[in-house]
Amino acid sequence: MEASQKGFKDKVTRMLVNRFLVSGCIASLLGLATANGGWENSADTGESYFESVSSGVELASCTTTPSCVDDCDQSCNGSGCEGFGLCQKNRCGGLLGLGVLPNIIGSIKPSEHEFCDFVSPMTNPVYFEDPRQLTEARAIFINHKIPALLGAPLGSIQVYAMQARVRLSQNLSLIATKDGFIDSNSTLLQDGWGDISAGLKYSLYRNSQTGRLLSAGARFEVPTGSRQALQGNGDGVLDLFLTGGMRIGNGAHVLSATGFVLPMDSQAENQIFYWSNHVDKRIGGSNFYAFSELNWYNYMKSGSNFPLPVEGGDLINLGAPGIAGNNIVTNAYGLKYKPTRNLEAGVAWEFPLTERRGILDNRLTADLILRY
Repeated sequence: MEASQKGFKDKVTRMLVNRFLVSGCIASLLGLATANGGWENSADTGESYFESVSSGVELASCTTTPSCVDDCDQSCNGSGCEGFGLCQKNRCGGLLGLGVLPNIIGSIKPSEHEFCDFVSPMTNPVYFEDPRQLTEARAIFINHKIPALLGAPLGSIQVYAMQARVRLSQNLSLIATKDGFIDSNSTLLQDGWGDISAGLKYSLYRNSQTGRLLSAGARFEVPTGSRQALQGNGDGVLDLFLTGGMRIGNGAHVLSATGFVLPMDSQAENQIFYWSNHVDKRIGGSNFYAFSELNWYNYMKSGSNFPLPVEGGDLINLGAPGIAGNNIVTNAYGLKYKPTRNLEAGVAWEFPLTERRGILDNRLTADLILRY
């Protein structure tokens, strides 16, 4: 009993340390963006999109640039800061409507407000990137059940992670999409830290009136994780991706992202092509969105790092042999809650559609996004 309690305390301690370190990394990223200068949050003298909905006044979209007070417009030479219609008053908005965040983080550039009616994707969290330019912190919890291999049940893992995105300019963002701690209740792997990945995302096309946008990006995964948690193998992974979105009618949206996972050591990790899709629909005039997502993973090249021909998936790249040409398709259904454009929370249930499932039996994902 004492040994069990000690093990539990050790796990809790490691998770708390992880949260502290991840928070420090995010603060450092935000600090770097702050040092480069930029905008503060925009002023909106009228009702917000979500406030209008709750009061019974339905707006078609968030495409209209928020109106700014006169002195704020004048400080931007009448055209809005940098031509975006964004204002430079500390009292203009702020995270969760508190109006104090701009004083803390200075001139970090806020998320683009023209697409504030969109919600972010949830599954394939490492690679399915939101096409918008955002400044946000996204906490993620994953309960991942592993299917039996060779007739032996393998249990489950829980993942605690934090993503960060910082908008550096109108069209460019810094993104950090993989980190965190893996708490294992499986014989396949042990507790440990995940690898860390970061990169850049650039807007290729955006039209707020039609509600369409397209971005491209690249990120590199550094093998800093724990080997006992099936992380830290290889010499790093380069991910090249395209991601786009489109508004459909009133309250519906489609997101789609595709890319290549290109390991520096193709024997230690598998080369993968992925295509992820999301469709959502706002439920009536509420702040809830129902959504479904579909992920396709095509294994382009086998490795020699893992003893069994088993596909790893998005979180774990096994470098398994004999899987070139294999495909795994997963489906997910979920619900998002977005009371303001600065706060978003969601939950999704994911499962394989194909006979091949790799190390995914099913997965529950929950996230909480604080957006500036």
